[in-house]
Amino acid sequence: MYPGHWAKVFPDKPAAVDAASGQVRTYQELDDRSNRLARLLRHKGLRRGDHICVFMENNLAYFDVVWAAFRSGLYVTTVNRYLTAEEAGYIVDNSESKALVASMAVAETAARIPRHAPSCGLLLMADGAAGGFDELDNALAGYPAEPLTEQPTGGFMLYSSGTTGRPKGILRQLPETSIDDDGGPVAGLQRALWGFDENAVYLSPAPLYHSAPIGFCHSVQALGGTVVMLRRFDPVQALQAIDDHKVTHSQWVPTMFTRMLKLTDAERDGFDLSSHKVAIHAAAPCPEEVKRRMFNWWGPILYEYYGGTEMNGFTHCGPAEWLARPGTVGKAILGTIHVCGEDGAELPNGTPGIVYFELPQMPFEYLKDAQKTKDAQHPLHANWSALGDVGRLDDDGYLYLTDRATFMIISGGVNIYPQEVEDALALHPKIADVAVIGVPNEEMGEEVKAVVRPAPGVTGDAALEAEIMSYARERIAHYKCPKSVDFRAELPRLPTGKLYKRLLKDEYWGKTGSRIV
Repeated sequence: MYPGHWAKVFPDKPAAVDAASGQVRTYQELDDRSNRLARLLRHKGLRRGDHICVFMENNLAYFDVVWAAFRSGLYVTTVNRYLTAEEAGYIVDNSESKALVASMAVAETAARIPRHAPSCGLLLMADGAAGGFDELDNALAGYPAEPLTEQPTGGFMLYSSGTTGRPKGILRQLPETSIDDDGGPVAGLQRALWGFDENAVYLSPAPLYHSAPIGFCHSVQALGGTVVMLRRFDPVQALQAIDDHKVTHSQWVPTMFTRMLKLTDAERDGFDLSSHKVAIHAAAPCPEEVKRRMFNWWGPILYEYYGGTEMNGFTHCGPAEWLARPGTVGKAILGTIHVCGEDGAELPNGTPGIVYFELPQMPFEYLKDAQKTKDAQHPLHANWSALGDVGRLDDDGYLYLTDRATFMIISGGVNIYPQEVEDALALHPKIADVAVIGVPNEEMGEEVKAVVRPAPGVTGDAALEAEIMSYARERIAHYKCPKSVDFRAELPRLPTGKLYKRLLKDEYWGKTGSRIV
């Protein structure tokens, strides 16, 4: 279903609530606003298969934009609001988006995006106007709230960075359906696995530009439930939202659990969480002790899944399964899992290797990058694809993730790619060589560290560390920047010049022995 259906059933029911302000977007409002924007986009020449981008903080207008795209047959790309203008502009330009919807909260950066994406002709801004953007509400006022005559289903085309440092668009074919045919595959999973329906009240504590938060929120609304949106994660505010709004379902990343567990007993015990029936987590490995403590606090309501934006496979693990097999991410419910060595040969159960999912056909491609698409495929089976993770299967088919095939850093559930950071630092005049790795962080799981060989005659000291960190912040989003810098006389490079980064990472993680890299 979609907001138009639910607007007829319960027009005044909240489709989304801003937990910070209490502001509500009812189903009638969501239907009307997404209809007006869909008509505006159609009037401006956008047709099925075209692309638009949304660049804003967690804002109720986010849902207007997403549903306008979905009821127009468009691809919508959610852009990380913390990117620099150049980084965001690359995504807008690479996706060939014809419209960009931003907000006043990010106006300073948004105003500089068009110079990096000159072919994006329609610029709209929620909550005001600046930098050459037209005010969204004023633009919508000129269009009726009636739905388009034809409403082909649109879809997400989200970006996931690769180790080369440039983001890659994950392109899947649009469904051959109308917007009122069904809620889509994520809504189907929500209903079948976790009991979502029109009575669900779903807490979304994460940034909406991420794949899982926006996908889950969109599907909750397809099912007629209510989304309770945090503007940013705060452990006390999250618990308060569960209490205030009688939240039934939620989704988290493990670092959020860690931060909530660090609250005092008085803070944690001050809320009524009795409405909370399902807590889902994913995006990063959850330490066993953290998960056990969450079970002790919340009871047997924790569910885990493993999958990517590519939707090439999906595993799921319920509370009883995890307690019986601590550390598992569950069994496959989409695709067949194959664990293979670097040569592509399947490995016996219990042996770690690259995790591939088999589907009848390759479900995605990386936009304008046939080589990256090929790299994600098994060398012998084009319909087997991998996300770059390493794991093992037990004899009952349960998957355990043991490592990552690349050295992607996951900090607080956010993916950070070392090559991009290394590229940003490589031209610093006082750096001769640099490696960026993830090192342990108790709260965030990992944090970014740069290991630097200073240029000849340069001393690696606190002043240089501060200079390098400042240099990085001027060039890439702050969350990607090193939190610390160590200095070495040499970095471990092979005779070919390849950086043997595994040795560095093993040193910081206290590991020995070889691993698949």
